[in-house]
Amino acid sequence: MIDVAIVGAGPNGLMLACELALAGVHPVVLERHAAPTGEPRANGLVGQVVRLLDRRGLYARLSGESTPPAPQPAFTFGAFPLDLTMLAENPHYVLGVPQAQLEAGLAVRAAELGVDLRRGHEVVDLRQRLDAVEVHLADGTQLTSRFVVGADGGRSVVRRLAGIDFPGVTNDRSISRTATVTVPASSLDPETGGLRVPGYGVVPPFQHTRTTRGLIAWAPFPGRPAILSTTEWPDPPTNDETPMSLAELRASVARVLGADIPLGPPDGPGLLRRLTGRNTRIAARYRADRVLLVGDAAHVHPAMGGPGLNLGLQDAVNLGWKLAATVRGWAPKGLLDTYESERRPVAERVVMSTQAQSALIGPGDEISGLRELFAELLRKPEVTGHIAALMSGADIRYPADPADPLAGRCAPDVVVHTEHGATRLAELTRTARPLLLDSTGAYAGIAAPWRDRVDVVTGSLEGTTAAALLVRPDCFIAWSAGDAGTLRASLAHHFGLPR
Repeated sequence: MIDVAIVGAGPNGLMLACELALAGVHPVVLERHAAPTGEPRANGLVGQVVRLLDRRGLYARLSGESTPPAPQPAFTFGAFPLDLTMLAENPHYVLGVPQAQLEAGLAVRAAELGVDLRRGHEVVDLRQRLDAVEVHLADGTQLTSRFVVGADGGRSVVRRLAGIDFPGVTNDRSISRTATVTVPASSLDPETGGLRVPGYGVVPPFQHTRTTRGLIAWAPFPGRPAILSTTEWPDPPTNDETPMSLAELRASVARVLGADIPLGPPDGPGLLRRLTGRNTRIAARYRADRVLLVGDAAHVHPAMGGPGLNLGLQDAVNLGWKLAATVRGWAPKGLLDTYESERRPVAERVVMSTQAQSALIGPGDEISGLRELFAELLRKPEVTGHIAALMSGADIRYPADPADPLAGRCAPDVVVHTEHGATRLAELTRTARPLLLDSTGAYAGIAAPWRDRVDVVTGSLEGTTAAALLVRPDCFIAWSAGDAGTLRASLAHHFGLPR
């Protein structure tokens, strides 16, 4: 019998597979496509997930950088530029790798960990038993797994077969057009890399620019084709079924800016995509007995601010250690249910953020008045800091002991100084095991009965005022220094009774 069958070999499914393999569980990943599609989707990762990848040793692989990730000095929110240099603590990170590259890197890592990735395997039915799930494939074969996880996107087959509703709203007013393009050298601003548009001005790079008629974004990625996109709200709404063309995008740009831009095709294969409307939905439940959902299978929302992979990959890491503990038999009662109770509020918060941004970019003079007020607010560091924490996921706090000020928060970038030298937390968390950091030496003995599943590192701690930290595999703090009794209680609450 298979431990866990993961349906979908996108970033979320592959990340979950890696987490399970690190925890000693052997997943099988079922992907209906025979090979990676290479279809252009996300253009990078935004938020705290960048730090998470660093804490699994994946950031250096994907970025090619030998140094840890650094916060970005600027970003956007609802087509407003965010000046993050005004913040004392900037939580916003960006990793500019396209989704195809991310998937390829995660597939390599999964193979290194012994994950069984089966491409060309399409799931057509699920039948739950008391102790397992029967998975039926399109070729007539079937397999049996203790658990099944749907990581198969917004149109999830797993979600449908499990009988999980997907309530929400569909707004069909907007039309977004995106293409990889070339433009004449004379159309590029040499100082900023922005797009010079006669009769309008400069469209800055890597941010949304809003007019009363629509939205435009110009992304001149280094080493790969530039992307130009627009969003409009036609009245009445239209639904054009003809294939997208560069001429159509050029006409859209002219309507949004009131000026024309000459566009040419990219050198090589390109993207031409039209999307009508947007969905905002969250699954009625993340779990139906032995079937669970991660990523877009559990929630879909507008792409404003690029939160999708930040949300989905952290779903996978939150679920990974809890599902592994359940499979291996040491999970405390109710641990697996905390996957939904912790991650659903995060999805709801992302939905709120993307809906707010969608409202702020809308057409019309009324929205322009709202934007004028919002621009005033963003000049206040406390407002920009609040929004930066919201967009990056740095404001997440899972339910925890209210008397413990650090519990439930993401662990800071601690450096541990031992007799062997200094070690970053990001190096200690690559095994995805629970970790007790102890600067006093007084707590290591308390954790000894859990040594089969909790690692202990003793040394002075730099980057935190706590004398000791108990860190979950997803790098959130389970406990910070208190008395011995509270440590024992936290160990049992999160990691079960000692053997």
